[in-house]
Amino acid sequence: MKALFIFAASAAMTASSVVFAADAVEQIPAAPEVVETPSFTWSGPYLGLHGGYAWGEGDATAAGGGSNDNFDGGRFGGFVGYNWQFSNGFVAGVEGDLNYDWNENSYAGDFDMDTGFSGGLRGRVGYAFDRALLYAAGGWTMTNISVEGPGVDDDDTLHGWTVGAGLDYAFTDNFFGRVEYRYNDYGDGDLGGFDTDFNQHIINVGIGVKF
Repeated sequence: MKALFIFAASAAMTASSVVFAADAVEQIPAAPEVVETPSFTWSGPYLGLHGGYAWGEGDATAAGGGSNDNFDGGRFGGFVGYNWQFSNGFVAGVEGDLNYDWNENSYAGDFDMDTGFSGGLRGRVGYAFDRALLYAAGGWTMTNISVEGPGVDDDDTLHGWTVGAGLDYAFTDNFFGRVEYRYNDYGDGDLGGFDTDFNQHIINVGIGVKF
């Protein structure tokens, strides 16, 4: 009788252990789902502000001779554009900008020559290292140049070409900083009876918003 009781108790304990083990297996939590974080992309529209310094050089020639002078000064402006980023990291885009340049020079006899509004439209190509975008750009550019003095008040709009390179770096998914170099050759025009041409070397620093 005692042996029968011990056998029954052992069987009951074994059965309860099996049930408990089955419940434990059923209660194992499911593995967490893998959530893919979207990678950063430069694709889309953007706009921003920039400022910098321009080292300008102007030539003015006439039948009686001519002169070559430096027109250096600060600048401030804005830019807007659109990028397309491809799966291999290559980036292509288009960008326009509008600026005001304080490039001026004064001459004896109270003559002042300066530049004012400038702008351009450029194509861009580059390569993205995640949030860093190295690019080169080139296209069309223009500026307004004027001269004022005794008996003279004239201005002309010069059209030419621009080329440069720079670095955009995204601090967040929407905000980025920029540093770039440009060379602008504005071609030539007529100013106060002189054949005039003007070019610039420019360093810009800017900040932008990407949408």
